Formats: sequence, structure tokens, C-alpha cells
Amino acid sequence: MQTNSAAFLESVDHNFRHAMSFLELPEGLAERIIQCNSTYTVRFGVRLRGRMYSFVGWRSVHSEHWEPVKGGIRYASNADAEEVEALAALMTLKCSLVDVPFGGSKGALKIDPREWTPQELERITRRFTQELNKRGLIGPGVNVPAPDIGTGEREMAWMVDEYRRANPTEVINSRACVTGKPLSKGGIAGRTEATGRGVQFAIQSFLRDTRTPGLNGRRDLTGASVTVQGFGNVGYHAAKLLSEDDGARVTVVVERDGYVANPEGLSIEALKQHQTRTGSILGFEGATSFAGDMSGMEQSCDVLIPAAMENAIHAENAECIKAHLVVEAANGPVYFEADKMLRSRGVTILPDLYVNAGGVVVSYFEWVKNLTHIPFGLRERRRRERRNHTIATALERMTGKEFPADMRDEFLEGGAEIDLVRSGLEDVMRSTWTPCRPDGTATGTR
Repeated sequence: MQTNSAAFLESVDHNFRHAMSFLELPEGLAERIIQCNSTYTVRFGVRLRGRMYSFVGWRSVHSEHWEPVKGGIRYASNADAEEVEALAALMTLKCSLVDVPFGGSKGALKIDPREWTPQELERITRRFTQELNKRGLIGPGVNVPAPDIGTGEREMAWMVDEYRRANPTEVINSRACVTGKPLSKGGIAGRTEATGRGVQFAIQSFLRDTRTPGLNGRRDLTGASVTVQGFGNVGYHAAKLLSEDDGARVTVVVERDGYVANPEGLSIEALKQHQTRTGSILGFEGATSFAGDMSGMEQSCDVLIPAAMENAIHAENAECIKAHLVVEAANGPVYFEADKMLRSRGVTILPDLYVNAGGVVVSYFEWVKNLTHIPFGLRERRRRERRNHTIATALERMTGKEFPADMRDEFLEGGAEIDLVRSGLEDVMRSTWTPCRPDGTATGTR
């Protein structure tokens, strides 16, 4: 029986080969592009709870056409080498699509983080970092990990600290060895929300483009029903932004233990607080809970956002999907065969390579910040504030009226790091969607 990871790798290969069929490549080149350059397996022991525990992890490098290579590290009990290779391949394509100068890589540690205390996880993470460092699989100019499923700012802080201890002569640029760090450790404002905000910008770009069918002919999300599968970092931020900024109704949120639904729309922030407090979305007062029911994705909606694991939509459940637009916020959530089935029914699918690229785009901003040692906006913020103040004063003198109070503060703001990061991310997502002007010339400047 084929494992889920094997099916995921097979799906990625199918998509690769399908895309290559439209290109005129020299014989053998397509096969070379598809294959991962290397996959390293590391095994190590950590003494915990009075005994020795053994752990296994992987780091796969798909392509070194750009260096450093880039890709997250996930902590999951079902992780394996095939999954890591598939994710590394997707990273290569994703970085190329949004034009950031990284090759593709990915890593994983076979572990359930919930089974270990924070102190134990720190020791395990530091040992894993040591193993990666020995093999040249972490470093600012070689291989730059980031958070993924089961990891976050905390794990990245441990990794950068361990890397700095092991490489004291490289301390000046050592913070660039990972991205997704806390601000106090060299992180960048807006990184945590980046992938979810990128999802928002991707949907907006799709709806803005009159060459697309839109959402049943509509060009905005006002009142549109949205189902989100996976309420981790990506799903939460996507749901929050789409409901608060775009007027969408997030009617269903699906997790591994069931789903919650409210046809009038869920309060996303209240649901996240409930999940943080109880460990589950079930039992939320503002919705009806369906414990153990895995049919949440099959509920009728305008937009379905699978934001959890790969192969969430497969040949067995594709016919049950009732969404008009599927937005791949996770990596490879729609299996190759399911993709064909959905498209044959007229369902529009926005691909993961584009939709969830926000994370690596802002990781690129963080990496640049660490190498330049200059926070975003430091050299220009006050100059912009003075310029905007001059413009506001001039308008008041010319019109004889005061500048609107509800707009004044935002207009005068010179742009903090978070504003510049969001602006840069939006620019990348919009220019990636429409890479050419009407005259056929490229719009990108990177």
C-alpha cells in the first residue's frame, strides 16, 4: 500500500512532468530538474528522563542553482524522507516563481512535539542543529532553515543560538542562518503572518484580474462563504485577514478532530483564543461543533482554503468538494488526480507555489536584514514623515481646510518595518500574478 508521503512525492513528480511537457528542453534535462540533488539522514541520541532516546531527521536539497538553499523544518511524527524531498522540490519552484535568490531545500525531524516539555524540545533541537552544522546543512550562505509544521519562533531561536556557539568566527552574519526568528533574535516584523497574508494577496490578485472568471462573476469577497481546513499559523491568519479586511464570512473551520460551523460567520479571533485555551476548536460557543466528523471540507462554500497537510483533497473525496474556488495554502494539498477531477467540473484552483509563497518572500526580507544589519525603513522613515507633513500643510493652506483627522495620522506615518514588509510582500504577490505589462515587457525589478 502506498504511503501518503509516497503519494505526495508522486503527485509532485506528476505535476513536474506535466509542466515540462509544455517546454522544449534538451533531452535528459527535465529528469535532472525533477530529481533532488541530495537527501541527508541524521540520527542522534539525547539523554532525557534518565535514559537515551534516539531521533531521526532529514534535510533534502533539491537544487543549488541559487545559494543559499531555503526551506522550513517541520517536527512531525509521520515525517519521512519522501515527504521532505517532495517539499524541497516545491521550494525550488516557489522561490523561482516569486524571484527570490534561493534554491529549494526542506527538513524534518520525526517527533511529536506534544510529547516533550519545552526544556526537552530545546535539547533535542540543539542536538539536531549540531548534526546539521557538522554536515554543512545550515549556514547564512549555504542552507537557511525556517519554521514549518510543529516549529516556530522558539525553535528558530534555539537553532540560531546553537549555530552561533558552534561557529564563533562567523558571528557577524550568523543570525542569517535561519529565518522566522523572534524580533529579539534578529527576526523581522510581519514574518509570523506572512504566509496567511500572502494567501490574502493571492486571492485579491485573482479577483482583480478581469481575465479570470472571478468568484461567480464577482470581483470581491464581500459576503463570500469561506471554509478553512487547518487552523494553525497559516489558516488562522488567512481566515482573520479575509474576514476582517475583505468582508468574507468564514463559515467552517476544520481540524484533525472535527470541525466547527456557523453560517453567519465565525469570530476568528475568539475561535483562536478558544483553541489556545482548550487545545481544540471544538466546543466553541460561537459555532456548532462536529466532533470526529471529517466532512468539514465537503460543506458547500464559495472558497475552500486547505491550509494543513499535503493530499488533503484526493481521488476519494474530490467529487464531494462543493467549492467554486480552491486556494492551496498548504503545500500540495490537492493530489494530482484530484486536481484534474476538480478542474473538469469547472472548479478554479490557485496553486500552492504561488498562494503560500508569502512565507519565503518575507524570509528573504529577514535574511537581507540580517546580512545588512539595518532594520527596514531606518534610513528613510523620518524623511518620509517630514515630506508627508509638508504635503499635508500645503494642502491645508491651498484649500483653507484642515486635513481630515481620521486620515492624518496614517498619512503622516513614515512607514515602520511592518508597513514596509507588508508593502513589499504585496508588491511581490501582485507582480508575480501579472508578470508582464500589456506591451509584453517584464514588470519585475528583482
